[in-house]
Amino acid sequence: MRVLINGNELNVEVLGGERPGAPTLIAHHGAPGLGSLAEPRATFGRLADAYRVIVFDARGSGASEGREPYTHEQWVADVDGLREWAGAERIVMAGGSYGGFIAMEYAIAHPERVSALVLRDTAADNSNQELALANALASARVAIDRAKLDRIMSGTVRDDDDLRDCWREILPLYDHDYDPAKVGERVDATPYRYRTHNHAFAVNQPNYDIKHLLPRITAPTLVTVGRHDWITPVSCSETIAGLIPGAKLVVFENSGHSPQVEEAGLFEATVRDFLTKTAIS
Repeated sequence: MRVLINGNELNVEVLGGERPGAPTLIAHHGAPGLGSLAEPRATFGRLADAYRVIVFDARGSGASEGREPYTHEQWVADVDGLREWAGAERIVMAGGSYGGFIAMEYAIAHPERVSALVLRDTAADNSNQELALANALASARVAIDRAKLDRIMSGTVRDDDDLRDCWREILPLYDHDYDPAKVGERVDATPYRYRTHNHAFAVNQPNYDIKHLLPRITAPTLVTVGRHDWITPVSCSETIAGLIPGAKLVVFENSGHSPQVEEAGLFEATVRDFLTKTAIS
């Protein structure tokens, strides 16, 4: 459905919620300008038997309208607008990769609204950029075109077609088990919004550092990461888990950047167990 949030139409799906009083979970996708609700729908839609799950294309991504600004502050405000639209006093906030940035910043800005926080393969500052560059160049899986790698990581792609080419270049690095056919399918399935991507990585990312704010997060927090994640390595999640009071860290040994796909059953069980033990209601 189309929902007007803060003057911008968002593409939104609501899954589950048939059980009276079901708690609300809002999940934020990663990769601004490349991501969409497809990933969080596949990941958290599995929980729709117990939760009202809200997934959406963020402002400037997927099928949502693209009114600027594409700032973290605006994306956080859009999450709170969705929460208010849904009539939920408190939510489980979830986010993976770049979506984890927004999930953490939401929990910092609105601690009273977050009953639990679920993070996946994310980082608390921009130091992962250097780690990712080193991992990409050291990979024996594929020979990376350095110019394309630099354009996508610095947010200087020229247009949607260039973003597609650069995305195709780095996708082989993401999974623990490389399947060229799956890479091709993901390239074809991705919605490309190069202006959003460029702003996120050329403007937002260079100034991104919330480590000093993480101790303010009061919600029970689950931090998950794939052991072989090239772009937000395990050390990034260790930093987050060490700074958020009481956070639980789970490393998925047979995954790259997407344990919710590569170890889907274990990931689902881990999230369910965490939410059950935190008595989300």
